[in-house]
This record gives sequence, structure tokens and C-alpha cells, in this order.
Amino acid sequence: MIPDRVSDILKTHGLKALEFEPGSTPTSELAAQRIGVAVGQIAKSMLFKGKNGMFYLAVCPGDRRVCSKKMKSETGTKVRMAREDETEAVTGFRPGGVCPFGVEGVETLLDIGLADYPLVYPAAGNDASGVPLTFEQLQQVTGGRVVDVMER
Repeated sequence: MIPDRVSDILKTHGLKALEFEPGSTPTSELAAQRIGVAVGQIAKSMLFKGKNGMFYLAVCPGDRRVCSKKMKSETGTKVRMAREDETEAVTGFRPGGVCPFGVEGVETLLDIGLADYPLVYPAAGNDASGVPLTFEQLQQVTGGRVVDVMER
């Protein structure tokens, strides 16, 4: 089930989530298979915690890895992947279903690699969903800053 706060944001922006059987899209590979798209089109949302105590939500192509040096350059601090409990406490979503919409008090970083695709699919707050939208729509809905943080 799509969380109410995500449903409200989607409705406001004229977007609709694709929903699947529970637990069917927890990884980029499984989500791409289920939706029938390239793995890179899955916009995985990962929470990082900086040495400065701040959290950063990186939204990236599902087929690439985050480059630590680029993240440090963009955030001004060394970062680590947030723990499962931190992710849920800060975003309100469990890993595998982190949604980039409606996350308060966290800077959202949108990797430019997502712009390579006509449509990308971030999760809608659970591990059985995806929201088809353009990179421009993703930027508009999240207010995220466009960065280059992936290994190429």
C-alpha cells in the first residue's frame, strides 16, 4: 500500500504509482524486471549520513554505484550509508522502498545519470512500487539538486 503522504504528493503532481505484489521490487534488478525496463531506469534512493551529522538522500540510476569521493565533493563531508534503523527514522521508509518524495529535513541529490532515460522509476514508499516520471518531473517533485555522484 502506498503511504498517504506519498499518494498526496503524487496526486498533486498528476502522477500515479505502479503497484505490485508485496516484496516484489526491493532491488533495482528485481524492480526493472518487474516493470520491464533497464536497471538504470530504476531511481534508487539511498540515505547517507555525513561526518557532519547531516543526512543526504541520493537518488541514482539502479545500475551504478555511488562514488565516495564525488559524494564528499558534493556534500563537503565524508559520508557513509545510513543504517536500516536510521533510514527508517529519517525518511519514514524502509530500505528497498525509500521514496524521494516528502522526505523532510534532508538534502536530496539527483544524479545526472538519471537524465539519460526518458522515464525513471523511484519507489513510492514500499518495496512493491514504482512511479514513472521524467527526470525533470523528479527534480520538480523532490526539489533535489542535480549532481554527479556515480561511478562512471
